[in-house]
Amino acid sequence: MCNFFSFVSDPSKPIPERFMYMDWPTRQKIIAKELNYEADSHTSVADFFGYKGKAEDSLNKYEYNPLLGKFQVDQINNKIDDSAEAKKWVHELDFKKVVAPLIIKPIVHPFEIAPPEITPEILELLRQWDSVRASVWASVGDSVRASVGASVRASVWASVWASVRASVEAYTSSFFEIKYEHDFSPVVALWEMGLVPSYDGKAWRLHGGKGAAILWEGTV
Repeated sequence: MCNFFSFVSDPSKPIPERFMYMDWPTRQKIIAKELNYEADSHTSVADFFGYKGKAEDSLNKYEYNPLLGKFQVDQINNKIDDSAEAKKWVHELDFKKVVAPLIIKPIVHPFEIAPPEITPEILELLRQWDSVRASVWASVGDSVRASVGASVRASVWASVWASVRASVEAYTSSFFEIKYEHDFSPVVALWEMGLVPSYDGKAWRLHGGKGAAILWEGTV
């Protein structure tokens, strides 16, 4: 399965024309089902640009995660290996051309930074998060999945575990310039302080530091 961001190259062409990918207008048409392609399928990208059937076998295939800065060579099919040029090109690419709402910023791993002392102001943020937590799935999930699939969530997910999934989804919203129905900034603020909330149906907990220790437990 291809991941965001996938692109192909035809080394017979000059740079930048040799590198082909689904841009934002095209992705919007795919999302709206006006085009029958997959935005991050190498085969779909090749087909969209006219490299059908065996013609696809002349293309080199690459992937790049802009949030992690991770470049990956998927296949070198052409006699010319242009992976060095591909890596340089994709590092310089304006990703607003790929997904206009996407915000490229460092991922905060909350358990790798020193958490603050739990104050009334922090508990107020938790109370605000409690009021909108149940709405996170409808408000964030669809928008994120429609934009870049699972890539952003997967990049963030590695730092936490399933019991705080709603917090992961809400933090993910901060990577998109999208107007949501609810304000998820309280949990984003907590996350970026090094605090991750969890809820077991009865009590809230704030986790932080090495080992995701419970720093506070109670109701709001």
